[in-house]
Amino acid sequence: MAVQAIKKERKTTQRKAAKAPKQFSFSWEGADKKGQRVKGEMISESPAIVKAHLRKQGISPIKVVKKAQPLFGGGKGKPVNASDIALFSRQIATMMKAGVPLVQSFDIIGRGNEKPSVQDLLLGVKSDVEAGNTLAESLRKQPKYFDDLFCDLVEAGEQSGSLEGMLDRIATYKEKTEALKSKIKKALTYPIAVVVIAVVVTAILLVKVVPQFQEVFQSFGADLPAFTLMVISMSEFMQEYWWMFLFGTIGFFMLHKQLLLKSKDLRDREDKLLLKVPVIGAILHKAAVARYARTLSTTFAAGVPLVEALDSAAGASGNALYRDAILRIRDDVTTGMQMNLAMQSTGVFPNMVVQMVAIGEESGSIDTMLSKIADIYEQEVDDAVDGLSALLEPLIMAVLGILIGGLIVAMYLPIFQLGGVV
Repeated sequence: MAVQAIKKERKTTQRKAAKAPKQFSFSWEGADKKGQRVKGEMISESPAIVKAHLRKQGISPIKVVKKAQPLFGGGKGKPVNASDIALFSRQIATMMKAGVPLVQSFDIIGRGNEKPSVQDLLLGVKSDVEAGNTLAESLRKQPKYFDDLFCDLVEAGEQSGSLEGMLDRIATYKEKTEALKSKIKKALTYPIAVVVIAVVVTAILLVKVVPQFQEVFQSFGADLPAFTLMVISMSEFMQEYWWMFLFGTIGFFMLHKQLLLKSKDLRDREDKLLLKVPVIGAILHKAAVARYARTLSTTFAAGVPLVEALDSAAGASGNALYRDAILRIRDDVTTGMQMNLAMQSTGVFPNMVVQMVAIGEESGSIDTMLSKIADIYEQEVDDAVDGLSALLEPLIMAVLGILIGGLIVAMYLPIFQLGGVV
């Protein structure tokens, strides 16, 4: 019942955040208590609210002007990404541990950031906190950047009076999570990038280079080798239908992206299919276990109830197979089953992980044991990605050699035969 009440309260907060008035950036000038002129910027809903905030700070507002919005909406530069949130988490944790007040910490970090989009985000949160909201409430108004887990941990820190320590724990969690994501992207991006380059180079050779040889071959007046004829046919097809190939490829990926956004079943099937891909699947398995252990360790150590911690871990697992398995664990734990037995019944988690969780439950140090599991599997992911890179380099060179070398051999084969006849 307690978990349901928390979820209900969270949804209510999110609905309020969705209905919150739009905020704008204002430039202001005023005079402080000593009569000296001061100026600055503030994120708020209206000039009247800006003036009210300034008076609370002992500043008499003279001029408040809404900043002009750029013509093409960007002007914000690069958007806020997960790495920015991880960096902010570490910065705010360091500031708080150094004894800097929360509002001042947001002001220093926000104004010191190079990205205007991050500045607006942090100064907007700062304005909400200054208005009397808790930090968790202010962060919940930005669900695009601060997920439920982040906000729940902040809320737990505020309620227990240990916000500084909790922010440090959140910063460590975000850093570990982003490092793991970066490794997975490296494992997936490298081979994809090389394949794309190989396809582009091959297409250029077929469209631009092969036709030059074809003109030379026409003057030979002799039959061409079958391999050369096949390459020339491919070249003629590409010259005629290159636009179909190009736009078809772009259309396929755009359609695939839209279907993924709209269809949960398709996303789930693709997640499960990726786990079966040789080498890559093993890395994704280890990464999902590491995310599960790291999230559960962080939330459990923060005092979040186990059932709710499992909810957060399911959302952070990053794969549909593991998400469903963790939700089954949550349901089994709710009925009174030990977590290690619930994990074992899913048939998804390695035996070593199940045994370590069992030891943690018996010794009463499950959060420490989960943290060790996360460290082990994060290191395994790192080693696997390095091993994959070392394995792919010669394989990719061989593939490129076969593709490009094959085209070159096909073009020079008639010349070699002609030389042999002469």
